[in-house]
Amino acid sequence: MTASAPTTITPVLVADLLAEGERMPVYVHVIDHPDARVLVDTGLTELHPAVADMDPRLRPLSEQGVDLAGIDVVVNTHLHFDHCGGNHLFAGRPTYVQRRELEDARSQDDYTVREWVEAPGVRYVPVDGELELLPGLRLVPAPGHTPGTQVVVVETGGRPVVVAGDVAVWSGELDEPHTEGQLLVRAMDPELVWLTHGHEPWRRRRG
Repeated sequence: MTASAPTTITPVLVADLLAEGERMPVYVHVIDHPDARVLVDTGLTELHPAVADMDPRLRPLSEQGVDLAGIDVVVNTHLHFDHCGGNHLFAGRPTYVQRRELEDARSQDDYTVREWVEAPGVRYVPVDGELELLPGLRLVPAPGHTPGTQVVVVETGGRPVVVAGDVAVWSGELDEPHTEGQLLVRAMDPELVWLTHGHEPWRRRRG
């Protein structure tokens, strides 16, 4: 990786949901790596009766200035409905997910919107444990939110940056980590942690 082509991470707001009486954002993250353009999670693109109580308000990815055809690789941190609802937009492209997560989403009732997981043409690449997806870009299991959750770790030359999905649903959970995944992310001493449901990335408090 050269200094002239750094890896960049761009958050894209694709929806918001009603959770405990408040609107909660849903972000996906575009990682521009010198070797590929990676999309972490795909948000949701349509409404579904199973999630009507969360009153989703959609901001279609296709209207966000993201070149969908330019996405080379998709990573699902996990397969809850608000993370995989746009997988169908990337049919035929490799979609990396932990094998445990894929098995749970396919077998457990009330886990997700299964037809979004099984959308036509979606090509899953099941991952067993840690994987170097690209130079300086790793997939790392981070169980907690779901047993099969994974995060994306981007090496920057300094402290890493983590795209963490729902490892923490809100940033305060990383200030006082409890789950295996939260503890793992904190142990990396990251510069930033991007979360699906936060407008700003988490940063370690300097005491």
